[in-house]
Formats: sequence, structure tokens, C-alpha cells
Amino acid sequence: MGKNKNALRGHFVQKYTPGEDAPGEEWLELAHQISTIGDDTQEETEDTAFYDGDGTPETTVISVAGAYTPEGYYDSSDPAQALIAGLKYKTGDGRKVWHRVVSSDGKKEWVGRATVSAIVAGAGDASAYETFSCNIRFDRIPEETDLSGE
Repeated sequence: MGKNKNALRGHFVQKYTPGEDAPGEEWLELAHQISTIGDDTQEETEDTAFYDGDGTPETTVISVAGAYTPEGYYDSSDPAQALIAGLKYKTGDGRKVWHRVVSSDGKKEWVGRATVSAIVAGAGDASAYETFSCNIRFDRIPEETDLSGE
């Protein structure tokens, strides 16, 4: 089994309109001037010991909130960055987007509504280029689709 570069994984965003049940066809790739994308998924667990065991607690994952944190240089002319930057002073549904992640091997994708937080679109030292970063967290478990055709 080969190794795939992170740059082959695709992250896409799209404007969300309240009440929409599914995204449209037009996606904006979040890639231009993005140098790293962290996985900030949070899991909530519960530990419980049972009498049919030896008393050692078993861990059960009770919730998963998938999240990604793109970071790089800010380019206001990039459509994906502009969409996210435009959410900075919004609240509630104004911070929602559709998010699509395509695996680096192109075999799977995950799509769902997400909330954008911690938006930085232009910051840093005077001598440095403006930075861009945010957190994109799925609002629920995203819909997984097999793209392999197998």
C-alpha cells in the first residue's frame, strides 16, 4: 500500500443558505496558499466497567465532531478564502457552510453542513505576509460516499 501526499486530499466549501438540505454543484477548493490543514476532530468518550468483565472500564465513543484547521497565507482574491473571510463578523447560521473532503486517493468523500470559527483573514507581523486560518467543524457526522466505483 502506497503513501499519499496530504496535498492530494481535497477540501472544498460552499455557501450555506438556511433551510437547505443538500449542497449545490459548485464547490470552492480551499487550497490556494494553504500550507497545512490540521485535523481537530473531537471525540467524547464514556468509560464504564461491567460485571461480565474483570472490572476494567471499557471506553465507548459517544460523539464525534469532525473538524479541520486550514492555515496559510491570506489571498482576498481566492473565492474559498473570500467566502470564509466574509463570515468573520456573522453569528448563528451566518457561520454555516457546506464542507466537502475528498480522500487523497480519490476513493471517498465526506460532505456535510459545517460551522466556521476562529477566522483569521489578514494578521501577522508588519514585515510578514498576511495569514489565513479557521476551524471548519462538521455539525453532524458527514455523509460518506464511495467514489471508487467498485
